[in-house]
Amino acid sequence: MDYDTIDADGFGRGLRGIGLNLLVRDVGVEVAFLKTVFGMKAHQPTADFAIMTYGDQVFQLHSDGTYHANPLLGLVPENPPRGGGIEIRLYDTDPEDACTLAEAAGGTILQEPTDKPHGLREAYILCENGYAWVPSRAKDAE
Repeated sequence: MDYDTIDADGFGRGLRGIGLNLLVRDVGVEVAFLKTVFGMKAHQPTADFAIMTYGDQVFQLHSDGTYHANPLLGLVPENPPRGGGIEIRLYDTDPEDACTLAEAAGGTILQEPTDKPHGLREAYILCENGYAWVPSRAKDAE
């Protein structure tokens, strides 16, 4: 699927498996954060929508205004954080690099890079919308 040229109907019909759609206050701000901190790519970004890719993975950003008739909008809190309870894990991102970039990009570091007992070194970073991004890498063999 060519994310840069596909129309909405073709994009929707082509989605399979599990999907992730993040409702954000400002699509441009979120796109800039994700590109800067995690090296993600934005496809067809507008003020209301963007297709985002992280490696081979795809997800969507939608502005609040696009959810005017969606029942979920009434559940979104007026004040951050919006994403409480969800971890968006990025297994191919160095946590040290991501924390350095996130601080410069206005992110909040909830947990510095830490070796975990499940074999990963990971950090917790909140974006402006309150979603928890978890850059993770396998711990080095000792």
